[in-house]
Amino acid sequence: MKQVIQTDKSAAPGGAYSQGWRAGDFIYTAGMGANDPVTGALAGDTIEAQTRQTLDNIKAVLAAAGATLADVVKVTTHLSDLNDFAGYNAVYATYFAEPRPSRTTVGSQLAKGMLIEVDVVAYVRA
Repeated sequence: MKQVIQTDKSAAPGGAYSQGWRAGDFIYTAGMGANDPVTGALAGDTIEAQTRQTLDNIKAVLAAAGATLADVVKVTTHLSDLNDFAGYNAVYATYFAEPRPSRTTVGSQLAKGMLIEVDVVAYVRA
């Protein structure tokens, strides 16, 4: 079973990609940033504000597939400035309960004004 995931409760794709896919028991999200789903504008100019909006966008895509953040097993995060790690990590810790998913965080060149981009893999038994 393979099914596209699309919701207006998360930011619309800014290019030729889908918000997410369900493939069997796994859900894969696209890399998401802090774009407000209503306006499309970046939500804030701090790592904390952008992390909250980014994770809210991911929550919305997961919800559209019948999943929650508790189902996430892997997180990949791109930060435009690795010096923002502490602020990002503090917000992240409020979204994911123990045991937290596996995670990779790297520094990346992101679009102008974008401080964070995150994609996740979730596991939900069909």
